[in-house]
Amino acid sequence: MRIEPASALVGDVAVPGVKSISHRALLLGAIADGDSEIRNFGRAGDTESTIGAVRALAVVVDEPDVDVVRVHGVGLRGLKQPRGPIDCGNAGTLIRLLAGILAGQEGEFTLTGDDSLSVRPMERIAVPLRQMGAGVETTNGGAPMVIEGARLKPISYELPVASAQVKSCVLLAGLYALSGPTVVVERGAPTRDHTERMLSSMGARVQSSPRHASVWPVERLEPLSLELPGDLSSAAPLLVAATLLSGSELRIHGVNLNPTRTGFLDVLERMGARITVFNRRMLAGEPAGDLDVRSAELVATKITAREVPQLVDELPLFALAAGMARGESVVEGAQELRAKESDRIATVTSSLKGLGIHIQERDDGFGVRGVPTRPKGGGMSSAGDHRLAMLGAVAGLVSREGVEVGDADVVAISFPGFFDLLESVTRR
Repeated sequence: MRIEPASALVGDVAVPGVKSISHRALLLGAIADGDSEIRNFGRAGDTESTIGAVRALAVVVDEPDVDVVRVHGVGLRGLKQPRGPIDCGNAGTLIRLLAGILAGQEGEFTLTGDDSLSVRPMERIAVPLRQMGAGVETTNGGAPMVIEGARLKPISYELPVASAQVKSCVLLAGLYALSGPTVVVERGAPTRDHTERMLSSMGARVQSSPRHASVWPVERLEPLSLELPGDLSSAAPLLVAATLLSGSELRIHGVNLNPTRTGFLDVLERMGARITVFNRRMLAGEPAGDLDVRSAELVATKITAREVPQLVDELPLFALAAGMARGESVVEGAQELRAKESDRIATVTSSLKGLGIHIQERDDGFGVRGVPTRPKGGGMSSAGDHRLAMLGAVAGLVSREGVEVGDADVVAISFPGFFDLLESVTRR
């Protein structure tokens, strides 16, 4: 797909519901007692995989509308062993969180995925689940992964890497522990807390602090009725494009503002972006609000390892913004980017360099020498990574000559309507 240069982004939009919360609502709705309804569901390739996985476990899921899903819960221990493997597609959140739930079920379950998912590290969840008593076998450290359910014991586990997926996997397994709290200890900045918030709303006993999250065993979970806020990761490409394009006046409504997810807003603000939050409210137990974005000239900044967990998905877009800011920017402590859908340190660096951005790869991130003018443009591949496809689209809008994005359809993994929404507010 070829993305031509734009002059501004103007208008009012809303983005799909938070993908991370959509996954969790489906999985927890499946083991709730009763029927759950999820509105403004973040429909995408990844969440479609979660619907398929839940159905494979003998849970009925209705889809009365494109953004409404109803899950007929079967209770905490009501999931059934399927005849074949459960296909998790490209969804890292799905395979890691579902593993925690299956560790407390009766039976043996095989979780598979596509080529990208199969090489992502699964031992990071296998280790704590084995400590709790589950049988877990990975394939060369990745998927396929076999989970044998067991009577679990509570543990206290310190995360070796900052990962909300690993934290959530352990906490979900803790629901099935025989007695006492299961505790996860975080060493750096707190990771996203969607699981803790949702479990608490369903009646589970949960305690959270900046360094610890604990959950106690339960006998049942109450069903959910949720109107999901929009995904900040889906709004991020619009935020960057509107900031970089002179004359932009864009409003994005109903965006999730969970403090463990707003690191990118904080970084853009200290770079000089003009983003105003208004109409703050709570949606699905999460802080939310509307964003007003105006164009601005940016200055360079440094992102440290402590900040990375709160904006890891937005770091590719930061690299582009830094490339058009004044001064030299640095990202450090972001090794986790190498374990995403692509090696995002390598792919972001090579892609943006080819478009005229002055960026250098580092072991744990990248350095960018900003030039406050439009980059030339050119061509880049998404490398099968939805975040890179969206990065290429924004780069095309802010370039002088446009950008040809190879395999752009991969955006459907997280945001199927991305290009249509972007075009609706683009002025040329």
